[in-house]
Amino acid sequence: MITRPAAGTAAVYDAMHASRTGTTIVGDLYGQAIGDLYPAELDASSSADWALLGTMVANLRMQPGQRLVDVGCGTGGVGLWLARALAACVTGVDVSSTALGLAAGRTRHFGLPPERAEFRLGSLGATGLPARYADGLVCVDALGHEKDRRKALEEIRRVLKPGARAVLTSGRSRMAPALPPWSEQAQGTGLVLDAEEERPHEPGVWQRVYRSWVEHEAELREQLGHAQADSMLTEARTRGPALRDRVAVAVTLRRPKE
Repeated sequence: MITRPAAGTAAVYDAMHASRTGTTIVGDLYGQAIGDLYPAELDASSSADWALLGTMVANLRMQPGQRLVDVGCGTGGVGLWLARALAACVTGVDVSSTALGLAAGRTRHFGLPPERAEFRLGSLGATGLPARYADGLVCVDALGHEKDRRKALEEIRRVLKPGARAVLTSGRSRMAPALPPWSEQAQGTGLVLDAEEERPHEPGVWQRVYRSWVEHEAELREQLGHAQADSMLTEARTRGPALRDRVAVAVTLRRPKE
């Protein structure tokens, strides 16, 4: 179910998700670019792959019936998959009401009863969730879009129960990192860094995805419209060259027990 919205708007993301309903081209291109690393069931527009799902299952250390939060959940694939795998309940949070409606509609596909999945409008810096709510939290490819990193990490700490963990994906420049090491970022917001695991294949995945967008420009324009195709091609052409210097990681943070 979808509960009350948090403040804010996400017209850009609403338009993106709306344009992708009724066509499989984006998921098809991800699958072609990533190959058998791509869990097609997720239908995710992110770097989520089998290795990341395995890292999340192992590092969250959740028990059946506990509550998982998926921040920046999009259409829900990662959180719903994990909830099924962990026998957990999931709360997905995203800025796009269109994405949340699609996520709610996918609950049955993952074999979850309605009471084990809910979706709420909110952001990484303001989830709208109660304090000490989550037994585990994941965030895939959303942290880099948050302007205030410290605020986001403080919100993660607030939402986690003492002793609970969060697994986040993140990236930095190999030659000129813009932020302090993760151990310092965690400590500065009352969290503990449990693990920082490099994902060496991730920059290459994005290179192949971006290349496929450029190669299939005509199909993207036909099926998604010019505005969405232009947005994707601009992303591919501006971010693609920087991938050679990118270090991608999966970070596990823990709120200490009190």
